[in-house]
Amino acid sequence: MTTAAAAGIVDQARAEGRALLSEVEAKAMLAEHGVAVTDTRLAASVDEAVEIADQLGYPVALKVVADEITHKTDVGGVELGLADAEQLRDAAQRIHAAVTAAAPGVAPAGLSVQPMAAPGTEVILGVTQDRQFGPVLMFGLGGVFVEVLKDVAFRVVPLEPRDASEMIREIQGFAVLEGFRGTEPADLGALETMLLQLSSFAEAHPEVAELDLNPVFARADGAIAVDARILLTPDND
Repeated sequence: MTTAAAAGIVDQARAEGRALLSEVEAKAMLAEHGVAVTDTRLAASVDEAVEIADQLGYPVALKVVADEITHKTDVGGVELGLADAEQLRDAAQRIHAAVTAAAPGVAPAGLSVQPMAAPGTEVILGVTQDRQFGPVLMFGLGGVFVEVLKDVAFRVVPLEPRDASEMIREIQGFAVLEGFRGTEPADLGALETMLLQLSSFAEAHPEVAELDLNPVFARADGAIAVDARILLTPDND
């Protein structure tokens, strides 16, 4: 079931003629549905970014926010592991210089600030709209597994608990999640819960054309999405 806050985010984007939500907006919508995401806030200035970082606690990640920039790392728009205000200010300068050089003419809306999450096995979860079947949910290991090996599983929404369990266990790299060469096993129950939450989210928001959580850190104590992307359907859909 959609919420007023989530509907407001979509309405605001529509009013501004945007199909791509910012990471801050995407995470806010997902959090409304209980999906575990890092607390990510928008800063309109470097001073505001420092204030937010002080509230969240260091270390933090800093990312450029701009409608025209989909892949922030490709333009030097991401700085990680910033330990204090001085490092944050230096990082903001580097981001500004890199983005200005790589994407001249783009006027960023600001910077997103989020605490660094404890690392884990990287997985990817996503939703796409199929013309015949409607929303389809995807799960796989992140990094080279999804980019090169295409090691992913798909299910049509809505998912039942059994579907979520089967998706996770049918990928070729499942052994990595069980604990491989001394690594801790991931909390599979947390991943199953996140898949079911995304299934409910997709049902509640047919206006979402694409959704990517990449990466999600799967750890022994749970799972959390550190980046999120939502693309809306055309306004006339």
